[in-house]
Amino acid sequence: MRFPCEIVIWYLLPAIRSALAKELANLGLSQKDISEKLGISEAAVSQYMKGKRGRKIDFTTEFYEMVREVARHVASSISSIEVYRRTCNLCLELRKRAFLCDLHKKLDNVPEDCNLCPCLSEDL
Repeated sequence: MRFPCEIVIWYLLPAIRSALAKELANLGLSQKDISEKLGISEAAVSQYMKGKRGRKIDFTTEFYEMVREVARHVASSISSIEVYRRTCNLCLELRKRAFLCDLHKKLDNVPEDCNLCPCLSEDL
């Protein structure tokens, strides 16, 4: 069984970055600008845009609206620390809503009595 944090690293964070990169492109930012804003390589942005990375998760419409809100702030030249904070808040929101727990169960052989994800959410 993988740790929930592994699910975040391998699936959740790339999907969040992909959604942010696509929304920033919709706002008119170049791949270079997106890479600088998100602190990732231009190659990573290209892979997100082409759907080669971060494509395995479908978020709710409500969550995509949250991504759009963060993208608007990121596009308006907020500090890199604030970009990281807002990206982390997107991830935390998914954990609070048990999205991580559901994803973990979908991707891994999680025991029936597992209670790690709710525990993680409560500690936030």
